[in-house]
Amino acid sequence: MTAQLIDGNALSRQLRANVAARVTALKAKGITPGLAVILVGDNPASHVYVRNKVKACEDTGMHSVLESWPASMTEAELLGRVNTLNQDASIHGVLVQLPLPAHIDAQKVIEAIDPAKDVDGFHIASAGALMTGLPGFWPCTPYGCMKMLESIGYDLKGKHAVVIGRSNIVGKPMALMLLQNNATVTICHSGTKDLKAMTLQADLVVAAVGKRNVLTADMVKPGAVVIDVGMNRNDEGKLCGDVDFAGVKEVAGYITPVPGGVGPMTITMLMVNTLESAEKT
Repeated sequence: MTAQLIDGNALSRQLRANVAARVTALKAKGITPGLAVILVGDNPASHVYVRNKVKACEDTGMHSVLESWPASMTEAELLGRVNTLNQDASIHGVLVQLPLPAHIDAQKVIEAIDPAKDVDGFHIASAGALMTGLPGFWPCTPYGCMKMLESIGYDLKGKHAVVIGRSNIVGKPMALMLLQNNATVTICHSGTKDLKAMTLQADLVVAAVGKRNVLTADMVKPGAVVIDVGMNRNDEGKLCGDVDFAGVKEVAGYITPVPGGVGPMTITMLMVNTLESAEKT
C-alpha cells in the first residue's frame, strides 16, 4: 500500500481563499488586518520566511509592515519597537522573527508583545490559554497540523498519538492540541529509550525534531498517519523532513511531504491568527 498525501499547498490555497474573503468583509467595515514583522540580523533562512509571510499578507489583502534591523540592534531598542507596535491600532499582529542575535533575550522580547497581538502564539499567556483550554492564539505550525488532520476527516478520539519533539514551538503545543481532541498522547524526545517501541504503537506520529530519518518504515504501524514537521537538507542539498519519506509512504495510511506539507500551513495559520485578531477589534 502507498500512503495518501496530505497536500499542504492545496489546503493552504483553500484556507487562504477563505481568509481573503473575510479580509474583504472587514475592509468593508473600515478595518484592514495588519501584521508587523521585525527581522533582526541577516540570517538567510529568516529572510526567506519573512519574505513568504509578507507575500501571504499581500495575497490575502492584508496590510504588512516589515522592519529590518542590523544584528547590532540592542535589546532595549528592539523592546522599544515592540512597544510602539503594541500601541499601533493599525497593527493586529506583531511577530519578531526568531532566532535573534545572541545578545538579545528572545523570551524577554516575546513576553513584551501584547498577548492580544501575539499571532505567533509564543507568549506565556497564549501557552497558558492552550494549556487550560481557554481561547487564545495557537502556535502556527501545530495549528496547521491540526487543520491537515481535519482536512482528511481524521477523528482523534481514542487514537494513540506520538509526538517526537518537545519544543515550545511545536512539540509541546502539538501534544496539548491533540489532547484537547481526545487523543492519548505520548511525547518522545532525545531522552526516550526505545523510540521505535513507542512509534509502533501509534495511530498518528508527528515528527518535529529537525533530524533527518528520525522515523523510518520499520518504526511505523501499517496505516498510521504521519505528519512531518522537519525541515532539513539531504546530502544533495535538497529539502527533506524528519521522516524517511520513500520508505514510510509504503507503510503509512497518510503522510505529509516535504516540501509542500506542513510548511505552507504554518504561514497560512499566521494569516488566520492575524485575521482573527483584527476581527476582535
